[in-house]
Amino acid sequence: MEGEGALEALGEQLYGLIHPKHADIAGKLTGMLLELPGPALSQMLQDEALLAEALEKALRALDKQLESGKTPSSADEDNVSGSSDSLGDQLFELVDIYNTGYSQKITGMLLEQHKDAVLKLFSEPTLLEEQVNLALKTLKEYNVETCISDSSDTEDTERLGEKLFLLVEGLDPVHATDITGMLLEMDPSTLPKLLTNNTTLEMAVRKAQAALETFKSSN
Repeated sequence: MEGEGALEALGEQLYGLIHPKHADIAGKLTGMLLELPGPALSQMLQDEALLAEALEKALRALDKQLESGKTPSSADEDNVSGSSDSLGDQLFELVDIYNTGYSQKITGMLLEQHKDAVLKLFSEPTLLEEQVNLALKTLKEYNVETCISDSSDTEDTERLGEKLFLLVEGLDPVHATDITGMLLEMDPSTLPKLLTNNTTLEMAVRKAQAALETFKSSN
């Protein structure tokens, strides 16, 4: 109950900040933001720029829902995902609200689930938060780098990825794409070893398979 009281207090403060600019949908936006972790909410109350950014993402997510003529909990959810691309776009907007820094990667991991399980994330914010946190934990355990900014590094990584994919495909053709993507997020200095040492490669592939299996079995 104490946690609920703190959340209610945060909600009132957020509503007070949101209402002047978004009176018609202040309640909806406040509800969406309240699905974020408590520390993030507290930070938003002190950082106007952070709050504005979160609101912008929430508004984009609402626009996506309105464009498809429905809310996430509508009974005809099947139409939300007329294509996997549109479903992925909508899911990305919701995942991006959490400001993890890995929205694209997490969205891709969530889309690996069965379609019904993915659709469930749109109507159950708490479940979505759990899935996002789990995916984030999996990525961090795999030493994910935030980004590769240098273009030449990107080209080198792409070439390395092509070679690595061919090797991984021989070990696990079904999950070769996912596993290769995970391996490419390892420390760049270790990647050449994967191409030259079969034992190291097999160990890395098994670790990636275990991480994928753990993620999928927890859903």
